[in-house]
Amino acid sequence: MKNWCSLVAVLAITTMLSSCLTPKDIAYFQDFNVGQSIVVQNPVEIKFKPDDEISIMVSTSRSELDEQFRLGGSTGGTSGGRGSRYTIDTDGYIRFPMLGKIHVAGLNRQELQEYIRDLIMEKELVRDPIVTVDYSNMYVVLLGAVGAGRVSIDRDKFTLLDALGSSGDLSINGLRTNIKVIRENYGKKTAYEVNLCSAEDLYSSPVYYLQQNDVIYVEMNNKEKRNSTVMGNSTVQPAFWMSLASFIVGVANWF
Repeated sequence: MKNWCSLVAVLAITTMLSSCLTPKDIAYFQDFNVGQSIVVQNPVEIKFKPDDEISIMVSTSRSELDEQFRLGGSTGGTSGGRGSRYTIDTDGYIRFPMLGKIHVAGLNRQELQEYIRDLIMEKELVRDPIVTVDYSNMYVVLLGAVGAGRVSIDRDKFTLLDALGSSGDLSINGLRTNIKVIRENYGKKTAYEVNLCSAEDLYSSPVYYLQQNDVIYVEMNNKEKRNSTVMGNSTVQPAFWMSLASFIVGVANWF
């Protein structure tokens, strides 16, 4: 019985001491010191894929000519103040006024702007047009211990930090060492893992630069997982072990 009392006392003291330790997996960029440089993964721009929704606007020196490049009500798209919106079909094409069916999948935003501009000038429709392409409904998805939901892509080089920052960052209960990013390419889904506590791991990751429809999952820590059980976190609280020790001592004295 004395051995049991000693064991429980040791467990109680160990638990109390461990609860006072500072967690080592909370701070970001722990291996990134002042003055240090890290090579970043080559920048990857967003490239258009089937089912992406984009906005295209053509401006000319004569406003009456701009209308010929806007979608009507029955041409497969919608027109708004910032241009007409198009959904890229499964073969990677859109139907553009005055130009017909053009292939846009695989191009980035700058390339598509130049491509449409060149086509318009090649057909001698307008001299020196200004073409603006914007992302209309492109996003990444965040799940788990983070501001869950969709985060819209608003720049050509959209990073994992951009997505997490736009969602309000991870909660304190989210694991930072194994952020999962699930990406689909040609019908095949691939999972990647990123450690935010390591700048070296983050900046060299192939998913540091995100693509549209990437899914980011932040796992909850063990404390939060235990909260979903009947006992919760009571078994790791110092009070639990002190109460258990007192109970055993009381039983021992009774015997």
